[in-house]
Amino acid sequence: MKLTMIGLIALATHLFVGISYAQPAADVSSSNATISNELEQRVIEWRRDIHQHPELSNREFRTAGVVAEHLRALGLEVTTEIAHTGVVGILRGGRPGPTIALRADMDALPVQEMTDVPFASTATGEYRGREVPVMHACGHDLHVAMLMGAAEYLAGVQEQLAGNVMFIFQPAEEGAPEGEEGGAELMLKEGLFDIAKPEAVLGIHVWSAGTTGHIGYRKGPLMASSDRFEIRVRGEQTHGSRPWGGVDPIVVASQIINNVQTIVSRQVDITKAPAVVSFGIVEGGVRNNIIPDEVYLEGTIRNFDMGIRSQIFEKLTTTAEMTAAASGAKAEVTIHEGYPVTVNDPELVARMMPTTERVIGRDKVYEADLVTGAEDFSFYAMEVPGMFVFLGITPPNQEPSTAPSNHSPYFYADEAALRVGTELFINWALDYPATH
Repeated sequence: MKLTMIGLIALATHLFVGISYAQPAADVSSSNATISNELEQRVIEWRRDIHQHPELSNREFRTAGVVAEHLRALGLEVTTEIAHTGVVGILRGGRPGPTIALRADMDALPVQEMTDVPFASTATGEYRGREVPVMHACGHDLHVAMLMGAAEYLAGVQEQLAGNVMFIFQPAEEGAPEGEEGGAELMLKEGLFDIAKPEAVLGIHVWSAGTTGHIGYRKGPLMASSDRFEIRVRGEQTHGSRPWGGVDPIVVASQIINNVQTIVSRQVDITKAPAVVSFGIVEGGVRNNIIPDEVYLEGTIRNFDMGIRSQIFEKLTTTAEMTAAASGAKAEVTIHEGYPVTVNDPELVARMMPTTERVIGRDKVYEADLVTGAEDFSFYAMEVPGMFVFLGITPPNQEPSTAPSNHSPYFYADEAALRVGTELFINWALDYPATH
C-alpha cells in the first residue's frame, strides 16, 4: 500500500512537471484582479485530473501530493500530513498586513458516477469494509483546483501582497471513517492555527442549486449543525400472545418517536431558529410472535442556534428516558456531536461584500436560504471570523432547482464557474487588508 501511494504521488508530480508559473499581467489595485486564459485552463485541467482520481476521507494521498508539489513549486512554506493528509501553504506578502486563510476540502464520496463527461471517475475505494465506487459528487475537486489557481496567481504578485495568505487544503469534510478522527476539527487539534493564526477564514462551496457564477451569501447562521443520536430501548422479552408477561420495547420505542416530535413543535422557541429531529433507523425483533427485549433507534438533529442545540440534546434525553420509565422500560441515549452551526461573521461579510459584488456583478449576488446540510468549515469559524459562500455551477440554460443535487451520482459542474471562484479567492486576499 505504501508503494502504491508513492507511485501515485510520483505520477501526479510527473503530470505537472514543466508548468510555467508566469507572472500575472492583471492589475492588482482596486480594480479586479483577473486570471489569464492560460491559468484558467490549468485550473480546469487540475479539476479534471482530480475528478478522475477521487479519494475518500482521510485517504486523499494522491490529491495531497499534487497540491503539495504545486505549492512548493510556487515557493510557499508547505506543511503536510496535518489531520492525516491535510496540506497547508503559507504565502508571505512583500508588504506588512494581516494573515487570512482560504480553505478548500479534498475528499470525495462513495458514489457511483453516472455522468457522461469524458473525465468521469471509475475509481474505487474501501468504505465500511467493502469496495465501493468513488466520485467527486460534491464538487471538492473544483474547490481544490480553484484554490491551487489562486495560490499561483497570488504567488506571482507576492511583493505587492499586503500580509500573508494561508491556503488550507483539508481532508475528510464528508466525515472521517468509523473509528478515526479527521477534517477541520482534527486539523485545528493538531495545531493548524499554531502555524499561523489568521484574522479571518474564507471558503467557497460549489452549489448545484445556483446558476453558474452566482454567489449565495448569508450573514449569521448559514448551514445547520449536524448531530447523530442513538437510543436503546430495553424492555423484557415475552411471547407475543401474552404481552403482559414482559415489557414491550416496540410500543415504548413508538411512543418515544412520537413524543420526541414535540421537542421542536412544543418545547423550543422556533421563532429564534429552525430545528429538525428525525429518526432514520428503527431496528428490533426477529420473529412475528416474539416481543423482543430491545429496540434500537437512530436519528439526526439539525439546528441553527448553538443554545437551542444544547436544549434539544437535554430534552431528547429526558423525553426518551421518562417515556420509557412510564412503561417500565429503560432508554439509553447517546448523542454524538457532529458539526456545529456554520455561522458567517456579519462584519466580515459586510467588509467583503464590495469585493464580491465587484468581481462577479451585483446582480449575481443573492441572500441564500438557510441550508439544513452541515459543513465542518464551522470549526474554523468558531476560532476566527469566517465567511462561507455558495458558488452556482448550473449552466444558465438549465433550471437550478431541477439540477442534480450535490451528492447525486448525476452531479454536474459547469466549469465556467472555476474562473469565478478562483478570482473571488484572489480578490478577497488582495482586498482584505484594505478593509481594516
